Amino acid sequence: MISKNRIRQITALRKKKERDENRTYVIEGDKIVREYLKSGIRIKLLAAKPEFISSLRPYERERIDEVVTCNYDELKKISTLTTPHNALALVPYPENTPDTGEILSELSVALDFVQDPGNLGTIIRSAAWFGIKNIVCSFNCVDLYNPKVIQATMGAILNVNVHYMSLNDFLKTANDCGLPVCGAILEGRSVYDIMIERRGVILLGNESKGISEELLPYITDRISIPKFSDAMYGIESLNVSMAASVIFSEFARRKKLLNETRP
Repeated sequence: MISKNRIRQITALRKKKERDENRTYVIEGDKIVREYLKSGIRIKLLAAKPEFISSLRPYERERIDEVVTCNYDELKKISTLTTPHNALALVPYPENTPDTGEILSELSVALDFVQDPGNLGTIIRSAAWFGIKNIVCSFNCVDLYNPKVIQATMGAILNVNVHYMSLNDFLKTANDCGLPVCGAILEGRSVYDIMIERRGVILLGNESKGISEELLPYITDRISIPKFSDAMYGIESLNVSMAASVIFSEFARRKKLLNETRP
């Protein structure tokens, strides 16, 4: 049985201020909890149904500081989902300091003012699928540890480092290093026609306003996704997370070809 104090502690973490003060966030769902345990990340608290707890292997139990048994009604009180899963866990923030030089040593992504939690989570998931290890977010992007972001990543957050920093400083450093900054702009050149290198930055903007005016001077290559249909209604542009997947796919495909043809 979960105590009222624990319920208050867990539900308080729905607010960014509480997450930051406690340096703790919530993950929900059997699959995500198991993925975290497989990865070796320590879990501060597991609140779950008895059958989920009994299914844990010894090495998984060792990675959990505290286990609390819950029934469906108790999980419903602490869950952010309409229908709660069998398990919910509290996880400490990772201890990592962004190293701009290391981030720029490979292809990376920069996100400017992405506000929708589902979009950020999906972009992280796409980045993991296409082998992109680092995403740099502007300070006005949605919080990485928002429960809806975590849920949308489906555990892919374990494979991608997400950093928050000044995009002006980050993109200026990329420019100073002579690296391409490919900004997704409606009037840009087709992503299928531009020159692609192993290193560089893919810059994606806000859901409705696109890339901020102040960041446009840092862009070296304006890219876009060409439309292949005559449809006229409801598709002026792609959702930012959909666009990200298309662009990531093309960059990954071309990077693979570069690796096969260059020493």
